[in-house]
Amino acid sequence: LGGNAFLGFISAVAFATILAVVSGLTLAGASAISHDIYSNVINPNASDEQVVKISKITVVIIGVIGVTLGIAFESQNIAYMVGLAFGIAASANFPILFLSIYWRGLTTRGAFIGGFLGLITAVALVILGPNVWVQILGNEKAIFPYAHPALFSVTVAFVSIWFFSKLDNSPRAKHERQLFRAQNVRANTGIGAAGAVSH
Repeated sequence: LGGNAFLGFISAVAFATILAVVSGLTLAGASAISHDIYSNVINPNASDEQVVKISKITVVIIGVIGVTLGIAFESQNIAYMVGLAFGIAASANFPILFLSIYWRGLTTRGAFIGGFLGLITAVALVILGPNVWVQILGNEKAIFPYAHPALFSVTVAFVSIWFFSKLDNSPRAKHERQLFRAQNVRANTGIGAAGAVSH
């Protein structure tokens, strides 16, 4: 259908999509490092010029790292990275979002520790699974038998969030539990949400 002209069009769309995704991820990484880490943590008194300079340096560093890794893994099938991305999202993000909406006992400490354990579990099980341990690292048999570890890592995240939130009896945790009702009402009805702000 369409011959070479249509093939060229599809190839151009694919190339433009890849370019847009790569540039977006590069800018997001540079922005996170220059704004969130440098100007908020390392040097809170940084000027706009310094933040822009750090951002430009970060773009170059990210580009060099990306090209180096691309060359190093040129002959590898990295399709497992798609599963890893979904596994990380399911293990680190979903339990925190779900419990912050529906469970009044969630605390910041429990969310942080549980989400971190879910992240570590997902990455470790993907590395120990057949996609990486056997196909990429060349071992004979995988330590973890399943290619997709989300069932286990999500369980670890949920249990860890619940456990560490229950253990957290700090004043901050008690205050966070008291704020849940107001947050729940605001999320479901909009009552109490911030109004318009003049600029």
